[in-house]
Amino acid sequence: MSCSKSCGKDCGKNHCGACCGGACHSLTLVPAEYALLQTFAVTPFLPVAASWNLKTPIYLEDSEFSQEEYSWAVQALALKGLVRIDYDIPLGKFDYSAYRSYPMHGSMALTAAGQDIVEQLAIQDITPIDKSERMN
Repeated sequence: MSCSKSCGKDCGKNHCGACCGGACHSLTLVPAEYALLQTFAVTPFLPVAASWNLKTPIYLEDSEFSQEEYSWAVQALALKGLVRIDYDIPLGKFDYSAYRSYPMHGSMALTAAGQDIVEQLAIQDITPIDKSERMN
């Protein structure tokens, strides 16, 4: 896609941002990521745990998706810069007993970019596409 103004750049890797104010960029969220963002919209800090290797974040507070899907979603949101994971900052007075098999107990919260995305999802009334709708 080319810019609509005269910068002549492609809206890809060399995009100048002048023609569309950066609006050419898009963000793809899988349903588990969307659900977590909606949870963050209501609860600013969520618990997270991990093994000593810190490779897989564990989130057990919701059951709409599998533990593995939530782990992937947390990792993806962190890689996208929307969520910050702090294993050295556990939630005060939170009962981590469901996470007892994981030695690292911490918290996660939206970054400023994550807060912006949550606001845009609400303002634009964006909802995930139902799997049955995608098939058609």
